[in-house]
Amino acid sequence: MNIPTHDESRPMINFRLLLTVLLTATLAACVSAPNRPTTPQNNAPPPIYQNRAPSAPPPATNFREQANPALVREIEALWRTFPGTTGIAVKRIDGAWEFGFRSDEYFPQQSVSKLWVAMTLLDKIDQGQASLSDPIRIGKEDLTVFHQPMAVEVERNGAVVKTVYTLLEMALASSDNTANDALLRHAGGPDAVRRFIAKNSLGKIRFGPGERLLQSGIAGMEWRQNLSYGRTFYAARAKIPVEQRRQSLEAYLADPVDGASPMAIAHALDKLARGQLLSDNSTKLLQSILKRTRSGPNRLKAGVPAGWEFLHKTGTGQDLGAVSTGYNDIGIMTAPDGTRYAVVVMLGDTTASIPERMRLMQAVTRAVGRYHPG
Repeated sequence: MNIPTHDESRPMINFRLLLTVLLTATLAACVSAPNRPTTPQNNAPPPIYQNRAPSAPPPATNFREQANPALVREIEALWRTFPGTTGIAVKRIDGAWEFGFRSDEYFPQQSVSKLWVAMTLLDKIDQGQASLSDPIRIGKEDLTVFHQPMAVEVERNGAVVKTVYTLLEMALASSDNTANDALLRHAGGPDAVRRFIAKNSLGKIRFGPGERLLQSGIAGMEWRQNLSYGRTFYAARAKIPVEQRRQSLEAYLADPVDGASPMAIAHALDKLARGQLLSDNSTKLLQSILKRTRSGPNRLKAGVPAGWEFLHKTGTGQDLGAVSTGYNDIGIMTAPDGTRYAVVVMLGDTTASIPERMRLMQAVTRAVGRYHPG
């Protein structure tokens, strides 16, 4: 038996090693790495988070009747890479298309629901059952929680009287919770809002029990009226065991009593824009107030192109540790040529920072504007 020496075997080993290296290199050149994004061939804009100037969109071809595929891909990329539970819906009001991502699931509305209160009361006014000049008394027993600028005036004077019109402005443009609950009482309570939603076939839109019961329930607390004074609510909530708060918050997120799907809201905005929910006067009044919304200036609004009109309503829920909930903005973008788009972005829960959340929302409206075929 001939046994090769060390020197005799080396050429064969080197040859096999060389062949293996060559084959590996050849295969690597032919197969893309898994989960690695490839460069798009249609010059679609890169994600906004890269802070690079986007490429020009491809020429429009009947994008009145169907969404530009590049727009859909860009927003899908934003949705897919954002941390947390995110719902997005976009609908061309003056066309035939809509699309969304996680757009048929229930998301917490928070102050977005103020829109349905306003519509319910305006519908009551349209029927001659109320008036914009109706006076409503608000005392300390009517104060709520969180954002309620009028609380200072109420606590100083004991009570105030405001007209329906003034309260609409405060509830929508300033997102005052006490103003909204006063309007809710005048409109007939939560059941009246639910009847309005059902009457107009608005679909997957719920309405909760009002601000006080909603927020105390989310925190795992029983409501007491003294919680509405000063920082009492915050102090009482801080004493609730973290695990109890976590369980209450998770239950709320899993089945939000004030939940709505992004696409249902987009459809409701479509109906509002078309004048299908309220009289012409009430529609114009509501839209004019929403154009003056002061909350969330760096959310959807900051991405709307110059020269476009925008009306919107924000919502912001409670935080627990690093998790923020119910961070929303919904609105109608109107291009210089009159074309309108309903845009809805809802963050059920997220660990992203506030600037990151704002950049996501801005990226969505910026993309809608950039792909407008006008």
